[in-house]
Amino acid sequence: MTSLDYPSHECGVFAVYGHPNAALLSYYGLFALQHRGQESAGIVTHAGSKTPFQSVKRMGLVSQVFNEKDIDQLKGSYAIGHVRYSTTGSSNLLNAQPLSADTSRGQIAIAHNGNLINAARLRAELEMKGSIFQATSDSEIILHLLAQPGASSETKNPLAALRELEGAFSIVIMGEKEIIGVRDPHGFRPLSLGKLDDAWVLASETCAFDLIGARFVRDVEPGEALIINESGLRSEFPFKSSQESFCIFEYVYFARPDSNLRNINVSQARVRMGQELARLHPVEADIIVPIPDSGIYAALGFSEELNIPYEPAFVRNHYIGRTFIQPTQLVRDFSVRVKLNLINSYVEGKRVVVVDDSIVRGTTAKNRVINLREAGAKEVHLRISCPPHRYACYYGIDFPDPEKLLANQYSQEELCAYLGADSVGYLDVEGMVRATRLPKESFCLACFTGDYPIPFDASFNKLIMERRHNQAHLLPDDAVLF
Repeated sequence: MTSLDYPSHECGVFAVYGHPNAALLSYYGLFALQHRGQESAGIVTHAGSKTPFQSVKRMGLVSQVFNEKDIDQLKGSYAIGHVRYSTTGSSNLLNAQPLSADTSRGQIAIAHNGNLINAARLRAELEMKGSIFQATSDSEIILHLLAQPGASSETKNPLAALRELEGAFSIVIMGEKEIIGVRDPHGFRPLSLGKLDDAWVLASETCAFDLIGARFVRDVEPGEALIINESGLRSEFPFKSSQESFCIFEYVYFARPDSNLRNINVSQARVRMGQELARLHPVEADIIVPIPDSGIYAALGFSEELNIPYEPAFVRNHYIGRTFIQPTQLVRDFSVRVKLNLINSYVEGKRVVVVDDSIVRGTTAKNRVINLREAGAKEVHLRISCPPHRYACYYGIDFPDPEKLLANQYSQEELCAYLGADSVGYLDVEGMVRATRLPKESFCLACFTGDYPIPFDASFNKLIMERRHNQAHLLPDDAVLF
């Protein structure tokens, strides 16, 4: 069961170079990154000396995909791994990553987090040159580009092929002699470098280092390629320099609270967002109630700022997995209660402030208000720790067509009436940015402001989206279908 009211998670990538237990470390690393994707998981390893890559990837959670036998069979001191979130129509094993191929350059495997905005053009060009695609994600385009033999000294360098990519990409690449970590020149998606004894580790988030006992070294810089081989670690910048545009929604929602992004702890940033929200939209109330899990830290900040008691009235079921049995009248609000159940005694007769990180379509938020009213809440006020979402994301987040975004359908007064709340207050862009303690110009804020860091042809993009939806031909990894 997936919610339609929250943006869907992205993908997570992980890599190890130079450790005898590379597969096991990758398993634990992916376990730590499970929040970034629950559709499929995979690990590819290499034992060197021209031995074939070993691969295990299946649909499901990390704990469901791998067993002890799998880990024992994944031999080698190099490994890359991936957890994937997919969009409608692209959830199948062909699209599970890492993707690998035996090419004229040797064996190559890749794992990708992001979304290419020029995927349609690149795929068409590659198909004209004879490339045959097996999957429907844009990640396979990257594999085909890397696999092409270079005619000149410049194009013989596989990193040169990556200059053709436009959009968001944090990639780990495994060859027969090295592992490479690459971030796009805008740095939309995170990627960090760690060290475990003599081994190097790459991960989407630093929480993966904590689990395996690795030491965080630094973030991979926007536009940087880190090449790790027997000679050590080498840094290159193969792309034209661009303005950094890190996705601020990583701080609001996606990243785990125990991760550090750009040397800022995610949980602390969320607490500050709650404090900013309380100063912007104060309210007289009896209790502050968070929506678990991502609303917890903002609610703590809201509670601290206004000195109103914090009460965890909603209890989350962490073990629901996915269900394909549709709710019936027998359990008419199953879809609402399956993830969160309300402790009525906390809210009965109280003026309640509910703090959540975002409202996208509004269906779930509306049902939460109904639950609170039925439990006897005297007043229900909603506070959201980011600005209203008004624009689509083309860089890897599953936001719907702007026409379906709640903030574009109702005025503030109409919004309260639709949700059944006594008041609704959103954090503004300035407060959200202040909470990160980082410069505003270093962020991508496009889903809030419509100011896209990379220009694109919206009409052409819509045409391609329709083609993908109708023919399931080109479904970019981590992107929304409009």
